Amino acid sequence: MSHILIVDDSPTDTYLVKNILESHGYQISEASTGKEAIEKAREIKPNLILMDVVMPGLNGFQATRKITKSPETKGIPVVILSSKSMESDRAWGLMQGAKDFLVKPIKQDELLAVVKRNLAR
Repeated sequence: MSHILIVDDSPTDTYLVKNILESHGYQISEASTGKEAIEKAREIKPNLILMDVVMPGLNGFQATRKITKSPETKGIPVVILSSKSMESDRAWGLMQGAKDFLVKPIKQDELLAVVKRNLAR
């Protein structure tokens, strides 16, 4: 069973994504800040991280960069899930090391396809 870390400061968004993924057999952990995401990535070594961008303190772009550049966690794929929908946001997220980028609100079929694709890498 693949273990996915959901990083989002919105309990509603976390709940929705968690329910979709758990109903498809994924094990889920949660973090609500970029700092907590980095700590949990090191601690639990999830198979995939779903990262929001707009969070207090360390934002999702900064956390993604730290996770994807650290020798301890660089092998964990990060997918950004964000309400930021500009092409420049997508490009910047990928430059920070993200493997994929989904725009909120998340559609179940898109989420599952992106998760499956990134777990297969």
